[in-house]
This record gives sequence, structure tokens and C-alpha cells, in this order.
Amino acid sequence: MITVRLNGEPEGKGRPRFRVITPRAGKPFASVYTPAETRTYETALKLAGKVAMRAKPPLEGPLQVDITAVMSVPRSWSNKKRDAALVGSIWPTGTPDLDNIMKMLDGLNEIVWLDDKQIVDAHIQKRYGESPFLEVKVSPIGPVGLAGISLSPAVDDRCDSR
Repeated sequence: MITVRLNGEPEGKGRPRFRVITPRAGKPFASVYTPAETRTYETALKLAGKVAMRAKPPLEGPLQVDITAVMSVPRSWSNKKRDAALVGSIWPTGTPDLDNIMKMLDGLNEIVWLDDKQIVDAHIQKRYGESPFLEVKVSPIGPVGLAGISLSPAVDDRCDSR
């Protein structure tokens, strides 16, 4: 299992931004770019991934990820509400959205895995904690199919529709 941990407030991937560029000669055209905050966070996650991998090559094959996003408790909350959040009675239902946190895993492409399309099983959770961080635990999944049936070329041959 590989564990990537990035201290600090977890962030979600920002929406792509668009701008119109008008060159001196020629037609104006639209340009799409990623917000600076997203690029910065992905870069930090990439560095954390490199530390976790310890110069090993990226993982291949199907992967399982367990993502924990620990959010800081808002400073404006009372001590009673803060304590309730820290023991898990109150959950962080605000931003960032879980799907946007998951999209930040693009920063681990070619570092921890070849491509995030290898992720076939994922669990993600947001909760409150004393110190905010994002933790991604990655485990390879063995070549086992449904109900423990090993997948092999012979299985594919039986499914041939000749």
C-alpha cells in the first residue's frame, strides 16, 4: 500500500476558466486554462506522491483508493460545536465537493499510477480534525474477478459468440 499525505486544507479541482484572446492580426479565439490555485495544489500533491513512491515506478493494473479529507473546524464556531465536529457528530457538508477532491488525483498521474483510469474502487470521506490534510491510500487489486473467480483467457474463450 502506498500512502500519500498532503498537509493543509484539502482543495477541490477548480472549474476550467475561459478567456478570449484577440491577437493583433487574425481572429479572436477562446483559450481554456486551469485556475492557479488548482495548479498549485496539484503540484504539491505531485511532490507528496513522489516522496511516497520513493523513486519506484508508477503502479500498473487495477487500483483501490481510500481518500480521507480532513477539514479544519471553522474558527467562528463555538467550543461546543467545535467539540461536536471533532468527535464526528457534525460532518463537513460545505465545499469542496467530494467529486472535486477526487478530481485532484490527476496530480498523481505518472507518479503513483500511470493514469487515474486505473482506479476501479474508491472510498472517499470528508471529516473535521484538529489539523487539516488530504490522505490517499492506494492498493493494487489482484487479478480476481467476481466471487473469487480468477479471470483468464480461458474465460474469454467460453464467452465467444461463434
